[in-house]
Amino acid sequence: MNLKAGLWQQQTLKLTMTQELSQAIALLQYSTQELTEFLENKALENPFITIGDVSSRKNNKNKGKAEKKNDWIEQIADQSFSLEDQLLSQLNFKKYSKFQLSTIKDLLKYLDESGYFRGDTEEIAQKRNISKDLVDECLTIIQGLEPVGVGARNLQECLLLQLEWEFPDDELAQKIIKDHFLLFAEKKWRMLAKELQVSIKEIQDIFDRVQQLNPKPCAEFSTDHTHYIVPDAIIEVTSGGISVRLWEASTPKINFNEPYYKQFSTSGDHHVGKFLQEKLQDFQWIMKSIEQRKETLAKVITKIAEKQVEFFLKGSQYLNPMTMKELALELDVHESTISRAVREKFVQTPFGTIPLKTFFSSTIQTVYDESTSSSQVKNVISNLIEKENKLRPYSDQEIVEMLKTKEGIVVSRRTVAKYRDQLGIPSSSKRKRY
Repeated sequence: MNLKAGLWQQQTLKLTMTQELSQAIALLQYSTQELTEFLENKALENPFITIGDVSSRKNNKNKGKAEKKNDWIEQIADQSFSLEDQLLSQLNFKKYSKFQLSTIKDLLKYLDESGYFRGDTEEIAQKRNISKDLVDECLTIIQGLEPVGVGARNLQECLLLQLEWEFPDDELAQKIIKDHFLLFAEKKWRMLAKELQVSIKEIQDIFDRVQQLNPKPCAEFSTDHTHYIVPDAIIEVTSGGISVRLWEASTPKINFNEPYYKQFSTSGDHHVGKFLQEKLQDFQWIMKSIEQRKETLAKVITKIAEKQVEFFLKGSQYLNPMTMKELALELDVHESTISRAVREKFVQTPFGTIPLKTFFSSTIQTVYDESTSSSQVKNVISNLIEKENKLRPYSDQEIVEMLKTKEGIVVSRRTVAKYRDQLGIPSSSKRKRY
C-alpha cells in the first residue's frame, strides 16, 4: 500500500448552494401568504422595490373613504358583542351586590372561547382576599346564564348543566353523566347497565339524547374571523377539455423604482454604487425566483391534471393512485421539488378548493393486477360502514374480506383499522346499536 505524502490535482463536479438557489428553493415552498410576507419584508429592506401600483392604491383608498361615508349605519349593525358583554347583559344588577358583580366580572375573564371556566377558584379567592365559597357562588351564577353550559369546568359538568336544563326529569341521564361518565363515554354499556340495573337500550337512548347537547356552548361567540383559502391555481372542465391556469391575483406585484435608482447612480460615490448594485441584484434574484416558482407550479399542476382526468370529470371517488416520486420521474425533477411545490398550495376544482397534497396517495394492488388509491379504498370503507346493519356492525376483518370479494381490493386488517381511524369512524363495538 502506497502511503506517501504528496500533492495531486483532482477535478470533481460539485453543486454549490448559492444565495440565488437557496432563495429559489425557499420561494417554491412558500404558501401564498408566506410569499406575500416575504415580498413585503423585502420591500422594507430594499428601498428600490415597490409593491403594487401606487395610483391604484390611492384610488382604492379614496373609494374606501367614500364607502365609509355611506355605510355607517350598516357598520353599527355589524358590531358584534363579546361573550363577556352577552353574559353581563343577562344579569339583574339590582339583585347582586357590587362585590358579587365585581367577582363575576373577574371570573368571566377566565372563560375560554368555548365557554369553559379555566381558572382556579382557590387562587382567585386568595388573590381577591375573599372566601372560596363566595367565588363558587359567583361561578354558579354564571353557570345559570345562557347559553346553557357556560362556566362549566370540564365537558362532564358542561353536559350535566345542559341535561338539568333540557331534561330536568331525566334522573337516570343525570346520574350517568354525574357518577358514571367515564364508563358511559367509553361505551362500556353492558357493565354500566348491570351496575345501574337498567337495559342497554335505555343507556343507548340517553347516549342519543346527549349527542344533541353542545360540547362547546359558546363557540358562536368566538371573535375569530373566517380565514378564506386563496387558490394558487384554477382547474376547469371546458368543452375543449381540462384547462389549468395559475391564480396570481393574490400575490402582490413587485416593481423596481428606476427613477429613484438613477437619481443615486449619478452621485459618483463608490460605496453608493456598490450599494445600488447589490439592491439591483437582489431585485433581479427575487424576480427570477418568482418566475421559477411559477414555472414549476405550472408544470406540477398541469401534470396532476393530466394524470387525474377522471377526478375532475367525475369526483373524488375516482382519484387515481399517484405518488410524488412518480410525478418527479415524469417531470425529471427531484422528489423534494414536488414536495416543496405542493406544500400549503391549493387548487380550485369543480368540486371545491382542495390542497394539492390531496392528489397524492399510496398505491394499493387489486386481485385484477390493477391498482387503486388509498382515497378510493377509504371511500369504499366509508360506504360499507354507512350501509351496515347497526345491530351487527362489520368488524375490521369482515371489511377486509368484503373489500377482497366485492371490490377486488387486497388490504390487511391493520390497514383497514388505520383508514377507519383516519376517517374518524369508531370500532365495531362502539358503532353497535341495541
